[in-house]
Amino acid sequence: MSKVLIRYPKPSDIQAMCDYINSLSQEQTFIRFQGEKISLEEETAYLNSQLEKIKKKRAVLLLAFVGDELVGVSGIDLRDKIESHEGIFGISIAKDHRGQGIGKMLMQETLTAATKELTDLKIITLGVFANNNLALKMYQQFGFKEYGRLPGGVKYKNSYVDHVFMYREV
Repeated sequence: MSKVLIRYPKPSDIQAMCDYINSLSQEQTFIRFQGEKISLEEETAYLNSQLEKIKKKRAVLLLAFVGDELVGVSGIDLRDKIESHEGIFGISIAKDHRGQGIGKMLMQETLTAATKELTDLKIITLGVFANNNLALKMYQQFGFKEYGRLPGGVKYKNSYVDHVFMYREV
């Protein structure tokens, strides 16, 4: 595996982040975006909001690079009010870099950073497409357990698959 650099985002990463999410969206992989195009303006607003949350210790967002190429993004965002102890986890890896251990490395770094930085964090939750077997297996290896399932809860490539909800205590 090539050398992977994992770090927090900088404002200068905006073009790479926009290109990355748009390539995943076009691929229609196991993410919320299924073909939509995200503008640079929308991605800039997202990044600025995340940088503000990171500063306030309400989120962790890490980027994985191989050379100059952005190959993975992972984060945990704390919810608010009565759920402010719950962090929502998300991760994605670029198509050409899957199956190389980058996801596990990025997930470990994200969990470690969140445990250290997000002092209110007690529970981490996530949602995963039921047919995303690689992700399900990885989440289980990291101690996540299924707590619910919404039949047909996500639309994936013109059909509906179950949305599996998982959690892990910190």
